Amino acid sequence: MSATRSIFFEIELPNATTWFYFSALLAVALFFKFNRLLSIRNGDVLSLFLPMPGFLLLSQYGLSPFWGYLWLLAASGYFLLRCLFDLTLVRRPALSPNLNFGGLAWLAGALFVSLIAVAARPPTTQAVPYSPYLGEGKGGPSKQRETAPGTMEPMRKQVARVLREQAPAEVDEELLELGVERGLTVLCHLVIAIGLVLIGWRHFEDLHAGMAAATFYLLLPYTYLLLPRAPLGVGRWDHAWPMALMIWMVLFFRWPTLAGAFLGLAAGTVFFPVLVLPLWLSFYRGRGARRFSLSFVLSAGLCLVVLRLILGSNGVLPPTVLASWKLSAWLPMPWRPPEGAMEGIWQGTALHWAYRLPIFLAYIAFVGATAFWPAPKDLAHAIALTAAVLIGIQFWYADQGGVYILWYLPLLLLLVFRPNLSACQPQPPGQDWLARLGRRLALVGRRILRLLRPTRSRPPVTRLVS
Repeated sequence: MSATRSIFFEIELPNATTWFYFSALLAVALFFKFNRLLSIRNGDVLSLFLPMPGFLLLSQYGLSPFWGYLWLLAASGYFLLRCLFDLTLVRRPALSPNLNFGGLAWLAGALFVSLIAVAARPPTTQAVPYSPYLGEGKGGPSKQRETAPGTMEPMRKQVARVLREQAPAEVDEELLELGVERGLTVLCHLVIAIGLVLIGWRHFEDLHAGMAAATFYLLLPYTYLLLPRAPLGVGRWDHAWPMALMIWMVLFFRWPTLAGAFLGLAAGTVFFPVLVLPLWLSFYRGRGARRFSLSFVLSAGLCLVVLRLILGSNGVLPPTVLASWKLSAWLPMPWRPPEGAMEGIWQGTALHWAYRLPIFLAYIAFVGATAFWPAPKDLAHAIALTAAVLIGIQFWYADQGGVYILWYLPLLLLLVFRPNLSACQPQPPGQDWLARLGRRLALVGRRILRLLRPTRSRPPVTRLVS
């Protein structure tokens, strides 16, 4: 019986290199248009695998990380130019995937079940090259790096600390922490995939394209980037969490209040969604900008208050949590070196400020330009510029710039499969659901006041008798 179980259920997971090649081959078979070799779709399908060699270079034990970061930044530069080029594309031919909707749905479901199976596997002691993104190294346990400021890493560490302190005595704290972390990651990937399908259905008016985007997302190797203590993992939940909220912001773009709430929740946990706020305020200019901004402020403030109460009640709100919003840690200040043991293409150079400061100033100018250009914006402009803003962070970010591909990957997939979206714009004032609800509530209120208003008693009429 044990031999039978070993034969049919002893599945060895592929390493990152194997998954890279096989996913690329399958992606070409599914989405490459062989009858239009020079189409933009074909270039996009191949270019989405550009960052993977950089991750593989970083995963090599004993190899200098300079070339890995250089490759990742070069790939980010290509994606940035692709997003800007997308602003000029008006006509988009309908290029359906090579597999029908049912086949894509089945494949997406199978990939997600595989993702759950990978997450459910116990930690392993298999020796693989060390990488902070691709697992443990030959040297044994994972390296302890200082907290990367400006990301959700401080929150991630405090969540793990709460789990260890609150876990029952009979429960393995390490397994509990790993299970919660992987469960949150799988949930974030599921929310993103569902959002991609719904955007294709509601805004692209092509459910097939939405399912293709979701299938491609689950197929790409970045979704399966390795976790510590596992030869194949399910990525990082703190990388996928903000994009899970921002994808649903795009889904509900016709409802400025809901869109602002989703963006506010993302900004309440990590800083970088705030950088797309000028862009989306320009998108809603005169068509719900006030409701969007008010909902954003309330949602972000409520998120910060709730996090403060939850972590403060457990006594685990050290200054490291506040590092997510600590400007001095990630701003490119030329008069001080980066804090902690941060890594990047410029790490170890005395003139790092000569690179970081000009890049940061150019980035701020670009973010400001998105508030005015192009005008007016449709949904295609908003998606492309949002992806461009998030990609631009990779070039000046103080720690591991280039590795945060999950911050913008779903938006790139929307660029690949989107049709012409010139008609997808916010509704004029007074025509959205909130305005209609307000008018109905006002009408009901007037009727209630009319019923509650006391009737005036008329004086009795006396007849004169002559």
